[in-house]
Amino acid sequence: MMAAGLAAGCTSDSARTDRKAATAAATPTPVAATGRHQAGITLPQPAQRNLLAVAADLDATAAPGPLLAELGRAILTLTTGTDPRLMGLPPGDLTVTVGVGPRLVRTAGASLPGAADLPTFSRERIAPGARGGDLLIQICADDALLLPVVAAALLHQAGDRIQERWRQSARRGTNVPIGDGLTAPRNPLGFIDGIVGPHTTAEQQRDLWLAGPPAVAGGTLAVVRRMELDLPRFAALSVAEQEAVFGRRRASGVPLSGGDVASGPELGAKTPDGRYLVPADAHVRRAHAAVVGAGLMLRRSYSTDEPAPGLLFISFQNDLRTFTATLTHMDTADALLQFTTTTASATFLILPGFDRQRPLGSQLFT
Repeated sequence: MMAAGLAAGCTSDSARTDRKAATAAATPTPVAATGRHQAGITLPQPAQRNLLAVAADLDATAAPGPLLAELGRAILTLTTGTDPRLMGLPPGDLTVTVGVGPRLVRTAGASLPGAADLPTFSRERIAPGARGGDLLIQICADDALLLPVVAAALLHQAGDRIQERWRQSARRGTNVPIGDGLTAPRNPLGFIDGIVGPHTTAEQQRDLWLAGPPAVAGGTLAVVRRMELDLPRFAALSVAEQEAVFGRRRASGVPLSGGDVASGPELGAKTPDGRYLVPADAHVRRAHAAVVGAGLMLRRSYSTDEPAPGLLFISFQNDLRTFTATLTHMDTADALLQFTTTTASATFLILPGFDRQRPLGSQLFT
């Protein structure tokens, strides 16, 4: 009996140690909400598993400055876990990223970055209420339970000063290493998504962050597009045909021209009989920054299952032309687009970072 009791005691201690280790490993690292840039863009890396994007309109009588400052203060209490509206939920790696739409930007300056509306493109089926918007609230966390709770708190904070246009919840696929300590998720079509982007500090200074004017310095421009995917038709293709659509190997992400997952495709490489190894209409060729003649965009793509199976595409760049020129070039011949239909679309100026002394939006709105 004594031996059994000792054994049971040891097992209990071991189990407690294992539980503590598992809990520590499962606890996400907090992400600071303050700084030169808002969280939820380059940080954390990799991005959290779950996202909720809410697009809303500002009431004509409401001033954007005070509202944004209030939202910023609420974000600080929510991300630090001191807001009772969390109802005891630990915030973990919660981030909230706020942007303003072109109409509001134009009230601060018609020539400012972010003042231009996003044009229409082919393969769109967008209801009026799912295009554009004055305000973007992007909420991300590993814990999916946090997202609606945080959204409810922020929308209650805004009250009748805003009216929600549309929202979309989504989640990230399994992360795959792509070199240099970076990872990228698989998309619903099975391919690694977001391999190419401004990953280094120099690339981000060049293509991601706005350097000026002072009212927007430290911010960036976001494009948000919700797309339905024709999964059955894509799944009916052979693996080789699917790879020809993307220009990469499905399993590894390696370009069809060879190399490794992080290496750029050799767009001039051909087979002995003169065919391009990366087909002329492959997505990786049609969207290639050098081919388009535009900068790199940082992408955070998420899969959706409501209102239909698809993808929530979010790109960040410091020049809207990076996105518009890329999609215009894709529109003419990209093999991937035949499997997509865009059902929501908007662009927003993601405001510069903030802190307690420098309220959210204070650089742009007084």
